[in-house]
Amino acid sequence: MTLTTRFAPSPTGYLHVGGARTALYSWLYAKKNGGDFILRIEDTDLERSTQESVDAIMDGMNWLNLEWTHGPYFQTQRFDRYKEVIEQLLASGNAYRCYCTAEEVEAMREEAKAKGEIEKYNGLWRDRTDYPADKPYVIRFKNPLDGDVVIKDMVKGDITISNEQLDDLIIARSDGTPTYNLTVVVDDWDMKVTHVVRGDDHISNTPKQINILAALGADIPQYAHIPMILGDDGKRLSKRHGAVSVMQYRDDGYLPEALLNYLVRLGWSHGDQEIFSREEMIELFDLKDCNRAPSGFNTDKLIWVNQHYMKTLAPEYVAEHLAWHMADQNITTDNGPSLSEIVKVQADRVKTLKEMAQISRYFYQDFTEFDAKAAKKHLRPVAKEALLLVKAKLAEVTDWQAENLHKIIDATAEELNVGMGKVGMPLRVAVTGAGNSPALDLTLALLTKDKVLARIDLALAFIAEREAQA
Repeated sequence: MTLTTRFAPSPTGYLHVGGARTALYSWLYAKKNGGDFILRIEDTDLERSTQESVDAIMDGMNWLNLEWTHGPYFQTQRFDRYKEVIEQLLASGNAYRCYCTAEEVEAMREEAKAKGEIEKYNGLWRDRTDYPADKPYVIRFKNPLDGDVVIKDMVKGDITISNEQLDDLIIARSDGTPTYNLTVVVDDWDMKVTHVVRGDDHISNTPKQINILAALGADIPQYAHIPMILGDDGKRLSKRHGAVSVMQYRDDGYLPEALLNYLVRLGWSHGDQEIFSREEMIELFDLKDCNRAPSGFNTDKLIWVNQHYMKTLAPEYVAEHLAWHMADQNITTDNGPSLSEIVKVQADRVKTLKEMAQISRYFYQDFTEFDAKAAKKHLRPVAKEALLLVKAKLAEVTDWQAENLHKIIDATAEELNVGMGKVGMPLRVAVTGAGNSPALDLTLALLTKDKVLARIDLALAFIAEREAQA
């Protein structure tokens, strides 16, 4: 049998980082073992499920490049199959109709609580057949009354639950729609899922699902329950901790490789290694090596990983992602250097691609104002001589290359008998509008000659106006 894992999100919101990590672990385990990875959309919550959320899940999976072998499957398209299995359970005596009202069930639970017993439905209709003709009912699974369920968990080890603790859970509501634990069981059975990788908040569901699978005569998959992700305050990761949506991390300027690398280490390790290529993840990952304790999200560590990938991935590839941020910030890049060249000179100066786009605007768009602080310090009357001389020398350059431009700046400083900063800083502010940029010769080389000369003229006009107001 082919090893098969699945990722089964509910389309009631975005793809959050906890879900993305679960998807990654499922995907990696399938890839490592030459198996199949299924994407299944659990959309039976008709009131909360939205197409917008489906799109958000797909966008997140595609951005992370976690390609699925089969799917996406939608549970709402499988209602006939669920009904068929419910009828099968009724016919085999493993399910029954329950005519209790919600108020009656709540009273049963309160009574059990008062006696210090497990709060659950008391099985009133478990063996009855005197069904009323016109009263609504739900269908309950007839859970075994004795014995234990043993979850052979690949992460947490064996977990034993007594059947006495389990309820006769509802598998079909009064309107006939199936419930979560029934649909999951049928899907995993039909789709021949061999390994269920999911968050440990599902552990309470697992014994119920194992019992239903056993009643159907189905194979029991192996389970791996992954501990939750905590925020830096030790509480479960949520919106209050900042970006938790996968696509928000894209919007904030992270590379998908960085987020994947960070997430794989958020609950799994291989010695002290921090950086893993996709191929290394597939080769080295094993569910048995996952941590049993929750992991804490650390944004500073994610930033470090992101900076690593911005600097080490092929500039042409990073540029593809930078292009999205340029467009998002309304920076048209048709007239200017290639984005791969921008990546080469800016990657070690920023934390994110969003920041890279922000500080690279002057390569593509002219400006009419200088940064006030930088201009006050460097575009002073004393800088006019240096700017006039360097402009004259730059105007004569025929081979506009960084090496030649560097020589011009050196020659200007030498001719004026001043330090490099007395020429370089006014020139930097003149051509970029601010006081920070990559190496000045590289910056000039990426800007066209005409653009550099025009901006020096703009700086000289600024200095003249400053002199006139003095």
